[in-house]
Amino acid sequence: MTTEDVLLTADADGVRTVTLNRPHAYNSLTVELKERLLASLREASADPAVRAVVLTGSGKAFCAGQDLKEHVGLLQAGDPAPLRTVQDHYNPIVRTLVEMPKPVIAAVNGPAAGAGAAFAYAADLRIAASSANFLMAFANVGLGPDSGASWTLQRLVGYGRAAELMLLARTVGAEEAQSLGLVTEVVPDEELAGRAQALAAKLASGPTISYAKIKQVLTVAAEGTLEDALAAEDAAQTVLGSTADHREAVEAFVAKRKPDFQGK
Repeated sequence: MTTEDVLLTADADGVRTVTLNRPHAYNSLTVELKERLLASLREASADPAVRAVVLTGSGKAFCAGQDLKEHVGLLQAGDPAPLRTVQDHYNPIVRTLVEMPKPVIAAVNGPAAGAGAAFAYAADLRIAASSANFLMAFANVGLGPDSGASWTLQRLVGYGRAAELMLLARTVGAEEAQSLGLVTEVVPDEELAGRAQALAAKLASGPTISYAKIKQVLTVAAEGTLEDALAAEDAAQTVLGSTADHREAVEAFVAKRKPDFQGK
């Protein structure tokens, strides 16, 4: 039994905020925190009352990645858990973030390294505090990328820049991250939580069923051919064209009023 709640959640305006809560350890990822995070994200994904998700950290860091103290201790004890954590924790967490049928915003409140940075890359939008930075630190500890970073990072900044950031393990500050296309927006530290919540609430009031299809089609298009993309777009439009949200949007446009989307 731990003396801290390593993960916090809060709901407001259709938005679930998930906060990594090990501030004394820069929100580094223990087995307990990884398991709690995965369960929380899966719950948010399945809950129709949750229409957008914000992922953030407490204290001065977003997430420093793997908790190396726990990692080394388990290795020295001969525990096989560290060798399974990619399969058991990191891969499922990133799949859940990427496949979440609703928008995910990473509110990056400070340093994000390793798997922590990868979690931010897996979100749909990234709002960074001015004090935030990103570090692909895997090479520094003799490892390769995990948590989907090899897939997400180069889709954000391109192969060449992704290779540079991983091979050189170079820290990227918030302003440079925005110029590279790594983050959507940079705001003063004290404005981050409010800005992320406002953006998430705006998305939560929108056509969330449409957002889910947009995410699916973008993933198909990123991986496939033009024909794959055209087929995915056609399938999505066929479904969305018969939704209540589409009818509501059209009727609201004709009536010159604001639509009331229900995610159906």
